Amino acid sequence: MTIERSEVATFKGSPLTLIGPEIKVGDKAPDFTVNQSLLQEATLADYTGKIKLISVVPSLDTGVCDAQTQRFNSEAAGLGDNVIILTISADLPFAQARWCGATGVDRVITLSDYKSNSFGKAYGVLIKEFQLDMRSIFVIDANDTVQYVEYVSEMTEHPNYEAAIAAVKALL
Repeated sequence: MTIERSEVATFKGSPLTLIGPEIKVGDKAPDFTVNQSLLQEATLADYTGKIKLISVVPSLDTGVCDAQTQRFNSEAAGLGDNVIILTISADLPFAQARWCGATGVDRVITLSDYKSNSFGKAYGVLIKEFQLDMRSIFVIDANDTVQYVEYVSEMTEHPNYEAAIAAVKALL
């Protein structure tokens, strides 16, 4: 059965429907399958043993998504080798690679949810109306337990960067 959550998110004030469950602090992080490239996939298990900050954006080709990804890229340098920052969007993998090359983003791993929306459905961020993932942040500890969650309620607004970074630093 597909879970649909309405009236929890908007785009420029218009309501959106999110598909999937609401993830909460303390939950075991759901597995997912996304693409690193057109042919190479990645799952949560690929990052076992690391603290994971998952930054979810609708599309890297928009101003807020661009700023969000660049902000976490700059924060990555100060977090150490035990932390990995994943940016997940529905952009195609080659569009993500092109964007990273054009912006100099080199510390964040971009992953694409375009093929099956596996991440969006598992984490409750798939926007039914657009087939994009809603802006959100998840911090998952080295044992794959969710330690921080932010579902941004308005698609065009920034997440709370400071709270997300503080959640990561609390796990170091």
